Amino acid sequence: MAMTFGIYAGGLGADVDGSATPGPPEDPGPTAELLDELGVQLVRGYLHYSDAEGGHVEAPPRPWQHAVNGRRLDLVVCFHEPGSDLTGWTDFLRTMLRTHGEYLGTLQVAEEANHDGPGGDAGFPAVRRAIVEGVLAARAEADRLGLDVGIGCNSTPIFDPAQEFWASLKEIGPVIDYAGLDFFPDVFRPLADLRSGVEGVLRGFREQSLAAAGVPPATPIHITEHGWATGPGRSPERQAEVLEEVLRAVASLAGSLNIAAYEHFALRDADSTAPRPMSQFGLVRSDYTPKPAFAVYQRLIAELS
Repeated sequence: MAMTFGIYAGGLGADVDGSATPGPPEDPGPTAELLDELGVQLVRGYLHYSDAEGGHVEAPPRPWQHAVNGRRLDLVVCFHEPGSDLTGWTDFLRTMLRTHGEYLGTLQVAEEANHDGPGGDAGFPAVRRAIVEGVLAARAEADRLGLDVGIGCNSTPIFDPAQEFWASLKEIGPVIDYAGLDFFPDVFRPLADLRSGVEGVLRGFREQSLAAAGVPPATPIHITEHGWATGPGRSPERQAEVLEEVLRAVASLAGSLNIAAYEHFALRDADSTAPRPMSQFGLVRSDYTPKPAFAVYQRLIAELS
């Protein structure tokens, strides 16, 4: 089964305490050149929505600028609103579709809303209602505008047999165009057998998590984030090995589990001089020099897409 490949086009991330990973400013020039070299079809970018804070953090800056040369934008609108009034939220999603519809391939409503750790939106009480109302509002607006945009949501792996998070989304389970999975095998807990661990997570996501929400098998899975950080005791050579092993495992299950897309996190390190693993997920260093994994991903895209 042919897959679509993408990448988060920046380097900024979230540290273990939830704060942004600092680092040198991102440069759109080298970013564009590297995206062209990789041959990705999707570029992933993030916006943080919050009425309370005002303004909207963009990562990378103006992510739609990279949706050129055959690439489409996978835009993630993170829900960081502490209040319960969702009027501004649904209006913002509609505005994103009207403003950036020509670039959009997919629009993800909220980010990792099943947990409140680094990168997760679950710390905001209205987030699940925001997903439901946001998906329905975005779907209606995309249809009104005649846009060919996939509307979806995502989670990290959930091992709770009750699958309470996905079960709470039954209202939109049959409606979403794709279901996203962010997963980072062998990063936060070591895996003795990487391939079997990956297969177990992917089968569990399809057969337990998505089934709990009533997501039909015909709805594709998108791997919306995957990566392996370098740093002290974590070599760039091992990063390249992990990328190839995980991506080949994903591709081998693409047909049986209906996995349509894979996106790597991230293009660039936030800061290659920082010893924190959360700062070194990139395929290239923060000075834009490639690590071995860059060439591996480039080769696998050419082979598998």
